[in-house]
Amino acid sequence: MNSKERVMRVINQEVPDRIPCFGANSTVTYDQMEEVQAFWPEGHEKSRAMARQAMAAYTVLGFDAVRVPFCQTYEAEALGCVLKPGGTEGIPGIDHPPPYNLDDPPNFPGDFLSKGRIPELLAAVRILKKELGNDALVVGGIIGPFTIAGAMIGMVPLLKASYKTPEKMSPFLDLAEKAGTSLAKALIDAGADIICCEDMTASPEMMAPHTYKDFELEYQRRQFDAIPVPKILHICGKVDAIIEWMGQTGANILSIEPKASIKLAREKCGRDVLLMSGADTATTLFMKDTATIRQVSEESIEAGIQILAPGCAVSPGTPLENLLAMVEVAKSHSSK
Repeated sequence: MNSKERVMRVINQEVPDRIPCFGANSTVTYDQMEEVQAFWPEGHEKSRAMARQAMAAYTVLGFDAVRVPFCQTYEAEALGCVLKPGGTEGIPGIDHPPPYNLDDPPNFPGDFLSKGRIPELLAAVRILKKELGNDALVVGGIIGPFTIAGAMIGMVPLLKASYKTPEKMSPFLDLAEKAGTSLAKALIDAGADIICCEDMTASPEMMAPHTYKDFELEYQRRQFDAIPVPKILHICGKVDAIIEWMGQTGANILSIEPKASIKLAREKCGRDVLLMSGADTATTLFMKDTATIRQVSEESIEAGIQILAPGCAVSPGTPLENLLAMVEVAKSHSSK
């Protein structure tokens, strides 16, 4: 069974030969860059470097899927936000001040998919699909509505509006959902097999749980309804307070950090929603030894996940052997 078949077996609620292992978020590290001789910032900007870095997840690590892009800024940049470069060692971010305010919602640009670095991202997906064929899956990443809206007007004004003037949020959430959905469809056309939506600032560690239920849930449902391939939803942090609603978005897979309760997620979301998790990327994968990685990976599998994965975006300084240890654990969990 190859990597693509393995993951699709799980998505189709069938039994794979072993538990799959891959990342919902970026898995690029400095070690992998050296292995494939593709580096930042080109990996954020140029399709060939981006594709080579993504391929390392499959060719170097042995993950069952590859994933692009490696930052959370493509939609926001195309909507007029100013990019803060990450240089040779970091990832790009969104600079301040934000370009819009609550009383000044922009129109969705008709040439959205040709703006910023989106054309290079789509070209990278086409390269990956050509290289991988049906051997492994290509995961295309988009950013969730609340996070894009926060980039456009600032998170503090957005959160204040959720309490004081929620009607002013709607134009920005509408625009943000349209941007993410448009990018998702273009990624699929380019060859992406799965779409992963990262909505970092929808976390209960950033906003009140009822804000997610009252405002964000509708937009994530709308977005996932429009995406015709399997969907992963990743929200950072301890998401126990919103996990039930995450399970109602239409996502096939929920990517959660180890600080969230896998047991609670299973109770609240049922058996139809798949769970992926594993080692914490900051405190464990980056800082601990391989024995610890193996232990926490085993614990995650025992708790009931169906896909072993880094809990969030991998720190680029993560030792190669720690990521390889996760794959070793996955390979040891055969269904035969």
